[in-house]
Amino acid sequence: MYRALTWWMLSHGIPVDDADAVARHVGAAAIEVGTDPDGPWVTVDGRDVTAAIRAREVSGAVSAVARVPQVRARLIGMQREIIARARAEGRGIVAEGRDIGTVVAPDAVVKVFLTASEVARATRRTAELATDPTATVTTTQAEQARRDRMDAAQMAKAPDAVDIDSTLFPLEDVIEMIADLTAQRAELPDTARTTR
Repeated sequence: MYRALTWWMLSHGIPVDDADAVARHVGAAAIEVGTDPDGPWVTVDGRDVTAAIRAREVSGAVSAVARVPQVRARLIGMQREIIARARAEGRGIVAEGRDIGTVVAPDAVVKVFLTASEVARATRRTAELATDPTATVTTTQAEQARRDRMDAAQMAKAPDAVDIDSTLFPLEDVIEMIADLTAQRAELPDTARTTR
């Protein structure tokens, strides 16, 4: 969602390093996010931007947009609505983001603090950018380090989150670890769930 709003700002010539300008335009974009894991999508003003929001230009600007308090208020509210709707429908939801477990959904039954080495993260991200000939592991790692510094305030681990270092594991194994953890937590009595 932060990437979608950043994409909109860039597309409309809003200077993303000008917090006042970003704040003035925070409500202008109609952002929708699909919640089907088999067919994820993101639209802005009805336009599919699922791939566009992963561009390096957006990655380089998203931290500046995400730091604006009005942006955070709007998008956290939207995220909470999506989570509440999924819960009300009885299907649950998996949400990811730097502050989901600490700010957006601090009452989540399962929280995972997923990490990986800087090199592993950069290698994975560079593979996602395969069509960008300027993307190398070295440049990607430098870009990630810059974003990590800018996003440090949102990167706190929830006290009840489970650490998973995915450095040495393929995606399928990490998914299995989280699914197993979820199954274990689902078996807890309701009173135990609320205290974890």
